[in-house]
Amino acid sequence: MTNNEPAQAAPHSAEAQRAILNRLRRAHGQLAAVISAVEKEAHCRDVVQQLSAVSKALDRAGFLVISTAMKECLADPDAEGATPTEELEKLFLSLA
Repeated sequence: MTNNEPAQAAPHSAEAQRAILNRLRRAHGQLAAVISAVEKEAHCRDVVQQLSAVSKALDRAGFLVISTAMKECLADPDAEGATPTEELEKLFLSLA
């Protein structure tokens, strides 16, 4: 795949997709709590704790996306639309 080609979405199992969406929804709720805390002029400690929670939730969602793609790649490396292992490694390292 070249840099000019659009990335194809990896086909995820329904269970994996549900887990990813749950993590993203959790992060969405935590981000709403951060916004509310800032609007209410909460103590900076509380804001930073909520920001940390959002960051961790997003990281976990990202790692789950990549680990799902890795499992699918290992199960069927020649599948159409499969993400090359080199790209998976770059994606993984971008979250680290």
